[in-house]
Amino acid sequence: MPFSSQFESSLRTDFAGRFRSLLTPAPDARLERMAAESAAVTRRFFGRTMRLFAPLYLSNECINSCAYCGFSRENAILRVTLEIDQMLAEARHLASEGFRSILLVAGEHPKFVSNGYIEECIRRLAGVAPGISLEVAPMETSAYLPLVAAGAEGLVVYQETYHRPTYAEMHAHGPKKNFDWRLDCPERAYEAGFRRIGVGALFGLWDWREEAVALAAHIDHLLKTCWKAQLTVSLPRLRPAAGAFEPRHPLGDRDFLQLICALRLTFPHVGIVMSTREPAPLRDAAARIGVTMMSAGSHTEPGGYTGQGAESLHLTVKGRQIACDGPAAAATEQFSISDDRSAAEVAQTLARLGLDPVWKDWDAAIAG
Repeated sequence: MPFSSQFESSLRTDFAGRFRSLLTPAPDARLERMAAESAAVTRRFFGRTMRLFAPLYLSNECINSCAYCGFSRENAILRVTLEIDQMLAEARHLASEGFRSILLVAGEHPKFVSNGYIEECIRRLAGVAPGISLEVAPMETSAYLPLVAAGAEGLVVYQETYHRPTYAEMHAHGPKKNFDWRLDCPERAYEAGFRRIGVGALFGLWDWREEAVALAAHIDHLLKTCWKAQLTVSLPRLRPAAGAFEPRHPLGDRDFLQLICALRLTFPHVGIVMSTREPAPLRDAAARIGVTMMSAGSHTEPGGYTGQGAESLHLTVKGRQIACDGPAAAATEQFSISDDRSAAEVAQTLARLGLDPVWKDWDAAIAG
């Protein structure tokens, strides 16, 4: 039974109540105990490893109107979709920095990201990155099958917000308006054979505690129904982006760390991901208590690593392409990052913290 059919009832279960109790305001002593226990659980199940990955943006074209996203159709931004060889140049640059796990990211636009484009990107990456995951528009199981066959091992899909009224308000136009279609995407991906599945919520759109309870209920469901896959959870907080959307329900650093501890104590085997949205000191602290996977040295625009696609940039306003006034230097980013350390600097810091950076943990030969 898909999660969408039992979503509301899952928020009223004993499990949801127990998880909610872990998020109640905590005095310093209690939070310190949670952090120590969370760190111990993380080391028990993950050792001292920290898996590193990099996002590679293929396209910032999008047909959705999402109030919070820099790629929203409504925003007047510089857009481009990388050609296959341009994507490969970006990937080779990331490989030269040590990355063997790459997350391919694209806005949702069937005109630009279609007709076998993603499948061909995956195939061409085979000799560059053995670990390939996708963060693209939700698809039918049948559409995922050739992507898995081409070599993609992971799929990441964030619900953004689990609060239906807020979801409807934030997604004014486009296929992303369908709450249930997105909610059930991880299960369709699992049926297609992805071995890693990532979920998450975008914190800042709705009350963070209620958002977290719904996210935990979703993870609990996926652990029971997608039990052969490795699950990860991401907790991105809103960052400045085109459109200048301001968080309505900010999640502060202290509460953020408490949420990480609550998730680790509840889900000992689930990977917790933290991106370069977050500042370096917070990422370093979170690495010690529960985070097991990090991006590093990231760019959130197509061509951000090597300048690929600069000659094809175009300006769109509400979906209509217009001429640029003079030469443009780079495509518009989805959001601004906060931790701008290089991949090598992040790896060195992790080593100083007593953690082992892991650049590669999967190869197709294992399954072969």
